Amino acid sequence: MALSIQVYGIVQGVGFRYYTQQQAELIGVTGYVENRADGSVNIHVEGSDEELSQFLSWCHKGPKSADVERLEYCHVEHEGYKNFRIKR
Repeated sequence: MALSIQVYGIVQGVGFRYYTQQQAELIGVTGYVENRADGSVNIHVEGSDEELSQFLSWCHKGPKSADVERLEYCHVEHEGYKNFRIKR
């Protein structure tokens, strides 16, 4: 399974991508995280139902340095990522 997640709030310039990668590796999901021009963060994440649920729960809070206002997410096509990386 795979999700596309848009995270809004104070999520850029606070280490959100770095902490997202750490959390993804801890949970065992794959995909990527990237900053968007509108100030949001985009995440593509792949894993089991349980892993995605755990990861999504973390995204609602994010790291302590962030202030997540809202998430938008939807199921998307699984692309077969082998790891989780930060896109520049």
